Amino acid sequence: MNLNKVIIVGRITQDLEKRSIPDSGISVTSFSVATNSYFKNKSGEKQERTEFHNIVMFGNLADIANQYLKKGSLALFEGRLQTRSWDDKEGNKRYRTEIVANSMQLGPRSEGSSQRESSEEPSLKTKEIPVIDEDDEINVEDIPF
Repeated sequence: MNLNKVIIVGRITQDLEKRSIPDSGISVTSFSVATNSYFKNKSGEKQERTEFHNIVMFGNLADIANQYLKKGSLALFEGRLQTRSWDDKEGNKRYRTEIVANSMQLGPRSEGSSQRESSEEPSLKTKEIPVIDEDDEINVEDIPF
């Protein structure tokens, strides 16, 4: 049995790049998402590591992403890993690994915003998502039910 499935939750790191496939006219959107992981180093200090992931979407999903996502948006993406290769202008073999997303879920929206904010408008505060460290203990009394 084989399985190629990726699920990530992260923030958009750049403006989305929209184009279309010349022969078919199908929409293609690509962008980058950052995810963070936290760990303790040898001396016990908390450290953070950021990974950047290339995302590609096709068709209606690409159109929806362009309508609702912008730099800084939080979202969940589900899809598969794909590695493409090509020869650059100097004849060197180049590779790019990306997530071909087939679904997404939008994160919390900025309060008071209905759609995409203009880059000239002041940024509205988004709801802060708590970071839970794997090593943190859960106190049963803190559970609200």
